[in-house]
Amino acid sequence: MHGSDLVARDRAVVWHPYGAVGDTAPLFAVASARGVRLTLTDGRELLDGMSSWWSAIHGYRHPVLDGAVRDQLDRMAHVMFGGLTHEPAVALAELLVRITPPGLERVFFCDSGSVSVEVAIKMALQYQTGRGRPGRTRLLTIRRGYHGDTSGAMSVCDPDTGMHHLFTGLLARHLFAAAPTSGYRDPVTDRDLADVERLLAAHHGEIAAVICEPVVQGAGAMRFYPPGWLTRVRELCDRHQVLLIADEIATGFGRTGELFACDHAGITPDIMCVGKAMTGGYLTMGATLCTAEVADGVCASPAGAFMHGPTFMANPLAAAVSRASIELLLAGPWRERVAAVHDALAAGLAPAADLPGVVDVRTLGAIGVIETRDPVDMAVIQPLLVDLGVWIRPFGRLVYAMPPFVMDPAEVSTLTGAMVEAVAATTKATTKATTK
Repeated sequence: MHGSDLVARDRAVVWHPYGAVGDTAPLFAVASARGVRLTLTDGRELLDGMSSWWSAIHGYRHPVLDGAVRDQLDRMAHVMFGGLTHEPAVALAELLVRITPPGLERVFFCDSGSVSVEVAIKMALQYQTGRGRPGRTRLLTIRRGYHGDTSGAMSVCDPDTGMHHLFTGLLARHLFAAAPTSGYRDPVTDRDLADVERLLAAHHGEIAAVICEPVVQGAGAMRFYPPGWLTRVRELCDRHQVLLIADEIATGFGRTGELFACDHAGITPDIMCVGKAMTGGYLTMGATLCTAEVADGVCASPAGAFMHGPTFMANPLAAAVSRASIELLLAGPWRERVAAVHDALAAGLAPAADLPGVVDVRTLGAIGVIETRDPVDMAVIQPLLVDLGVWIRPFGRLVYAMPPFVMDPAEVSTLTGAMVEAVAATTKATTKATTK
């Protein structure tokens, strides 16, 4: 099947993410994937700078992960989790409890990262009811955040610059504080915390939890902020009897240079959401972890149990490959690999800081970002990147990379070179950039 034929068939029946029916935006047919490369049906090979939306940290067709799926398939592909259990789920839960920040002792499996946020929100509200504070039904978060596309997750995404303003009438009304403006390497300032402190002081009687993406704001901004901000928010939550939910879906499992982004601040959230890299990019899965205190509070509510139960919760195939992915990560020199990717990203993207039309270049862990003054034209920049031999999926004003950890420095250099060349060819003149 030729790629053009596959694309034509796709356009006749498929609806793509964040796309319109009848969309003529560039679409590329993939024939196979191996290592850190995608092979298109026309034979072109692309370096994958996206890790398939940040999940395929080991690359594609890794023999250990392929083997984990095959071995589990010989036992069972799926079984309901109500009233039943199985080794892959228990072993994965034990592993997650062991490696996440101390104090997270209970694991609730979910269908995806977005659903893990839904679960976290429900946990927080049910916990507050169980602790005799049923009026605490709102959440506090910071602007420019992104937590997913389901209704509860949408309600805590940025209400103005996010993707979900069309659904305002549907969504619960939560509280939004100004995001910290200091960069990752800057000291946290009182100004960074002022709005959070103000809202907590004024509304703590109605706030169940603070939810944030620790240290890195992902799809909403690709911004990095000081770990000290997280430390102080942890203290504020404790002072006001408000839970802290850490959305580690994008940041967990080494992406930021620490195993979890909360580790940069040395804090334990009350509830933590994980997904994406946990799966190795194989099968959709997420998990919501919580402390014993949260679990006890949830179960002390009038319901007497947590009221959530996905059909595919703890799917054995997904659990088996997720466990294998985490163990594969921990067995290798993941810190050194992420550091090597970071150094190559930083060196390769640095020239973009002098390009007209670029307002910032920033890197942290295995994340590299070029921020442009104006939104990129996807119809122009996407085919150009493909012609340059890389797969990058920019959005808004952000041309960024989150490559597999196993990408070597030479490959990262090729990736960044293409990014800089594409930005140079497609952006307009503006003020000189700064690099953080």
